[in-house]
Amino acid sequence: MPTHIVERDGVQLCVRVEGEGPTILFLHGWPDTGIVWNDVAALCQRAGYRVLLADLRGCGMSSKPDATEAYAMAQLVGDVAAIIDQLGEGPVLLVGHDWGANLAWATTAFLPALVQKVAVLSVGHPTSFRSAGLSQQIKSWYTLLFWHEGLGERFLRRNDYQAMREWLGHPNVDAVIAELERDGQMSAHLRWYRANLPPEAFVSDPPILPPIQVPALGVWSTGDVALSEEQMKNSAQYCDAGFTYRRLEAFGHWVLLEAPGLVAEIILEFFQSP
Repeated sequence: MPTHIVERDGVQLCVRVEGEGPTILFLHGWPDTGIVWNDVAALCQRAGYRVLLADLRGCGMSSKPDATEAYAMAQLVGDVAAIIDQLGEGPVLLVGHDWGANLAWATTAFLPALVQKVAVLSVGHPTSFRSAGLSQQIKSWYTLLFWHEGLGERFLRRNDYQAMREWLGHPNVDAVIAELERDGQMSAHLRWYRANLPPEAFVSDPPILPPIQVPALGVWSTGDVALSEEQMKNSAQYCDAGFTYRRLEAFGHWVLLEAPGLVAEIILEFFQSP
């Protein structure tokens, strides 16, 4: 795929672009880079879409600021806006997984003119996520470790990355570990948590965002160890233009890697619907 560099306030964002047709912008989460979307994006391209796969700040080939505040959600939304402005060719179809889903929600909420439709995997609307109660907080236990600089890194590296190998369940764990250990990405990735999900989030009120004004799709898998079904299903309350929910059986958090054909089919069906 041809690679483009989007520059914004001294940060360079690496975005791979391929195909012709309506533009789909894919946003990855932790601990991934834009590569995680390769299989799904290829199927969407063959179906007649132009695909953009971004390495978000702190990840992959993009810039990795040292300051935690550089990863605040407002900065991340600004990055997505810059990508759409420079490469989007108008409003885009927006897709996100994990932190990329959270970012897709925030971008759509605050900058609805940039998005035609939004599709998210795993992570529901930020208000729904933070309102999902004790069951979701228990699933989010690891974020308390990630928030502490040095401690999160030690936890992930301990016993030959035991947590990543046994708990995380990433299908490409060895490649992910190698990438995280390249160019300071282990800490850069964790700054997303440190800037946006402090321990106080466990006891404070959920954030209030503008309502989602474009059609939204939420996909959740029954084997997801980190996210509850409630936090995705209840996203409907915050979607004024409609919310389509798809529940997938027998897949885990990385359904986009486990079943890319199914994910592409669901996304394309949603984007092509009236």
